[in-house]
Amino acid sequence: MEDSTSFLVVTPHPDDAEGGAGGTIARWTAEGRKGVLVLCTNGDKGTSDRNISPASLAKIREKEQRHAAEAMGISEVVCLGFPDQGLEDCSEFREKLVRQIRIHKPQTVMTVDPARPYIRHRDHYMCGRVTLDAVFPYARDHLAYPEHLEEGLEPHKVSEVYLFRSDTPDTFLDITDTFDAKMEALYRHVSQMGSPREEREARSRARHAEAGKKIGVALAEEFKRIELWR
Repeated sequence: MEDSTSFLVVTPHPDDAEGGAGGTIARWTAEGRKGVLVLCTNGDKGTSDRNISPASLAKIREKEQRHAAEAMGISEVVCLGFPDQGLEDCSEFREKLVRQIRIHKPQTVMTVDPARPYIRHRDHYMCGRVTLDAVFPYARDHLAYPEHLEEGLEPHKVSEVYLFRSDTPDTFLDITDTFDAKMEALYRHVSQMGSPREEREARSRARHAEAGKKIGVALAEEFKRIELWR
């Protein structure tokens, strides 16, 4: 049975979810919703430091992701372990996402919008596209990955999807009270934060203030929302 308060965040790299939706994630968990974060890649290429190995970087970034998840109130982090720049639209990746949907049975799935045109990180496109396919129709259909049934994992219908970093947002959510939690989570990704915190916070606040104007609040995050099942 679906948990009407649960949500699943599927993020391509460590720090993507915080930057795109950290305020909303923190708001939902503060409201008592259970959140699980699925980290698709290990982030092992996300550095300009030539003195650190990919394996060492992956360990650092997983630790940072778990630390950041705590700041947002996330109850569990699932690491799929694909290499950075290595996500593909394939059955292996799709099965892993379908499995997480069937395990956690979320009402809401949140991921990056795959529809941004032209220049984009390929992992972002693959993450968003395969997540949407996992939501529908694969997680719904019992004949998709029937080995799950043998493990006791039943099909599941996700009710709604929220896409962050969308060029065509239609949903704006108030993060006035959770903006600080978003920034705290983002800056727990120490290996990725190059600019001074004050400067980045100011830019982020200005951007979210523009979104907030759409719904008459101080600060907001924007999403493309897809409703599947009532």
